[in-house]
Amino acid sequence: MKRRKRFRRIKAVLIATILVCLLRIGQIYHQVSQVEEKQKNLKESLSAEKKPVIAPAAKALIPELPEKAPAAADPAMLKRYENIYRENNDLVGWLSIEGTNIDYPVVRCDDGEYYLHHDFYGNEDKYGCLFVRDIADVDTPAVNFVIYGHNMKDGAMFGNLDLYSDESFYREHTDIMFNTLYEERSYEIISVFRSEVYESDDDVFKYYQFYEADTQEEFDYFYRNIKEMSMYDTKVTAEFGDTFITLSTCAYHTDDGRFVIVAKRKK
Repeated sequence: MKRRKRFRRIKAVLIATILVCLLRIGQIYHQVSQVEEKQKNLKESLSAEKKPVIAPAAKALIPELPEKAPAAADPAMLKRYENIYRENNDLVGWLSIEGTNIDYPVVRCDDGEYYLHHDFYGNEDKYGCLFVRDIADVDTPAVNFVIYGHNMKDGAMFGNLDLYSDESFYREHTDIMFNTLYEERSYEIISVFRSEVYESDDDVFKYYQFYEADTQEEFDYFYRNIKEMSMYDTKVTAEFGDTFITLSTCAYHTDDGRFVIVAKRKK
């Protein structure tokens, strides 16, 4: 009798464990599906074109006017980003890397932590968004700016970034595309390394603080460190006057670890 009771308890525990696992799998599947659906909607916004519609009866009432030369204006926004920019004015560009899941909008706002926990539409979301700090100048451009994103286990956001720890993967995927709202840009990877977030008084190279190099010495300090820290030699060189993009996500080789890619803009 005791053996039967013990068997029933074990059976009940096993069933409960299986149910909990199935529930968790369902939750994960639901989360992944939501992320994929959001990404699909964002991409559709890129290709959609909203054109003013004029009713046939009214169209005849509009007189024909002589053409005027266009007035000088600020750089025009790329057509593909007009609709998605209307949905969120925090949009600053779009990042994509062939061979990975990385194909996302990049945003910026005054609250540097906001997009760690909110999606593109402002909903609370543990996946967050790819984002730059408010100090980042993506348009001029500055010497360097850093794009941050979560390292999600399902490969979303920057979950695929550590594929570049394998040199053979790098050799087949050397380029990064980052388009601002106004121009298309291509970058070639110059360094791949692991780092960490240091204490404020630690006298070490902090890649996440490098945005400008006003002198040759400042540039040399940045360049020397990213080359020395690189996991392998990319054979790509740079010089004072070049501009860069840095991708940063969490890594787990140490406390507050980071996995980092630095790429140089092509001429």
